[in-house]
Amino acid sequence: QVQVVESGGGLVQDGGSLRLSCVASGNIFDLSVMAWYRQAPGQTRDLVAAITKTDSTSYSSSVKGRFTISRDNAKNRVYLQMNSLKPEDTAVYYCNAKGRGLLGPYDAWGRGTQVTVSS
Repeated sequence: QVQVVESGGGLVQDGGSLRLSCVASGNIFDLSVMAWYRQAPGQTRDLVAAITKTDSTSYSSSVKGRFTISRDNAKNRVYLQMNSLKPEDTAVYYCNAKGRGLLGPYDAWGRGTQVTVSS
């Protein structure tokens, strides 16, 4: 099994910054894609940003230019630097890890970390 744990959420004012971190552990073997999703109350869980093991990145249009995703392959970590935060960025942010372990493919989720942006 693969475990994913997020950290770094909190309360920040409009225009502020936060950095989220996520670490994957367990039967990882080949960690292909790590990504951040977010879910606001009453909304669906949507992709925010993703990064492959070769550092190819993608972003949702709502965060492009403000958020930066990066990863440390040696430590199985992914980060999300969030700048120019807006109240509409308020949500629970989830880390996702997809890859293949010795027992087969995996698609692992963390429990989420709350990000609240006050106006």
